[in-house]
Order: sequence, then C-alpha cells, then structure tokens
Amino acid sequence: MKRVTFLAVAMAAFAGCGEEGAADYKNEPRPPAPINVTAAINDDRVRVSPRAFGSGPVVIIISNQSGVPQQVTFETDEIGGASGGISRTTREIAARSTAQLKVDPPEGTYSLSASAGGITPAALVVGERRESAQNELLQP
Repeated sequence: MKRVTFLAVAMAAFAGCGEEGAADYKNEPRPPAPINVTAAINDDRVRVSPRAFGSGPVVIIISNQSGVPQQVTFETDEIGGASGGISRTTREIAARSTAQLKVDPPEGTYSLSASAGGITPAALVVGERRESAQNELLQP
C-alpha cells in the first residue's frame, strides 16, 4: 500500500514538472537552410555564382585559380546603409587551392574582393530573407 501511495505522489509531482515558465518559452522557427555560393579568383577578376540570393546563412566556396596566394574579403558595398556593415576575410588561400567563408548577411549589396591588386571584385545582391528550414527534414 505504501508503494502505491508513493508511486501516486511521485507521478503527480512529475506531471507538474515543466509547467512553470512554459509561457515564457518561444518556439522560434529555424533559420533558413545554408546555401552554397561558389567563387573563383583568376588573374583579373573574382567570379561568383549565383550573384543574387536571399538573406540567410551562406557558405562561399572559393577557388584561387590565380598564381599567387590570396585573401578574400566579403564586405558591405553600401555607404550609409540602414544597418551596420559587415566585413569577413578568409585566411590566406594558397595558389591553386580552396577555402570557405561562412556568412549570414542581411539584405543589401556586397562585394567579394581578392587581396592582390588589379583583380576586379565581384558584386553580390542579397535579397529578402529566405524561408525557414523549420519543416525540412534531415537538417543539421
């Protein structure tokens, strides 16, 4: 009998767990799924594909096809934008090698430039935020 009473009290106490503070919890949707953007540096310019995409997590995969080591900078290309600008730079990428740059840019215009002089930067346009990945399966 004591065992049944103890079990009933324990179950009642356990059932009340989690109720306190539940109203404060916000089930925010996931961010958009990351997309890959490719970039190639040659001796005269930086090429990017695609050049326009929606805001959200982006992985830029960069191939240094020039004959010299490069650093690549992704930065805001607006003067006096509505929000603060961003600037992200890769480590030095050896000639004929690759690197990745992960960014989560807000809507705006950006440039992707190489450290060596004389190489024309690529222009990128980031549009409205992409849809949430909330209901997509097999997301990291």
